[in-house]
Amino acid sequence: MAEVLVYVDHVDGAVRKPTLELLTLARRIGDPVALALGEGAEATATVLAEHGAVKVLTAQAPEFTQYLVAPKVDALHAAYQALSPVAVLVPSSAEGKEIAARLAVRTGSGLITDAIDLEAGDEGPVATQAAFAASFTTRSRITHGTPVITVKPNSAPVEPAPAAGATETLPVTFTATSTGTKIVSRTPRESTGRPELTEAAIVVSGGRGVNGAENFAVIEALADSLGAAVGASRAAVDAGWYPHTNQVGQTGKSVSPQLYIASGISGAIQHRAGMQTSKTIVAINKDAEAPIFDLVDYGIVGDLFTVVPQLTEEVHNRKG
Repeated sequence: MAEVLVYVDHVDGAVRKPTLELLTLARRIGDPVALALGEGAEATATVLAEHGAVKVLTAQAPEFTQYLVAPKVDALHAAYQALSPVAVLVPSSAEGKEIAARLAVRTGSGLITDAIDLEAGDEGPVATQAAFAASFTTRSRITHGTPVITVKPNSAPVEPAPAAGATETLPVTFTATSTGTKIVSRTPRESTGRPELTEAAIVVSGGRGVNGAENFAVIEALADSLGAAVGASRAAVDAGWYPHTNQVGQTGKSVSPQLYIASGISGAIQHRAGMQTSKTIVAINKDAEAPIFDLVDYGIVGDLFTVVPQLTEEVHNRKG
């Protein structure tokens, strides 16, 4: 079968879930070949092989950590030239979309971002996207060059499919422009112990109805009981109640979890754009006419400060 190049998102050898989802999608259109870069790249081979990678290309160089994304694009381009794949799949993170866009420019190829599904077609891979704040679903394919496609997290199941996973070292030559902007310092983000917002299977979000930063403890308690990530609406973020990094919406992060719980969120189009592709949506709001109820699978009309603690208690009871 033709080869599909998959860019690996990992942290010191620990492969992140969106990459494993990409391998599931890649197997629909060809044989996945994974590209892992930087420290711990070789350690990813076992997990990648368990999930369908027939080959794992690795490259280690200080440029991958000392500079911005351009050296990673150099490596992805080198892999592209070595393989001539039928498609290139990249996780749809902020960095992933920049890498994909730069590769598309270098190769003169079409680019599809934020796909939520992928299937084989007679004339190339067909990607499904949610458009216009998820009011419409589109099916598209690239008509020029090699398809470069970024896929949103939680768009496909993680399905083990053991493959050879032979590891090869990829030679990479860095361009002069790739080292033009150097990273001079890093500040590690403080861990909350919760899942990454865009990758979480469950997200619990709070909005204007939370009515204060101190009240987000109620939202956090429910999230922690479910092993979920915490999100916030733009209104809550603009009010300074929760960090911008947790904002869900058109100007924040786009999420697509298995379960999304919106508490005290009216459901403005800006917020809906970031969560409307969630598989199951639950809303808690005092206003029975809130727009969010037009979207949900389950709605609870009530005071979140009454309902959410009861949900949290019930979750704890069921977990024993």
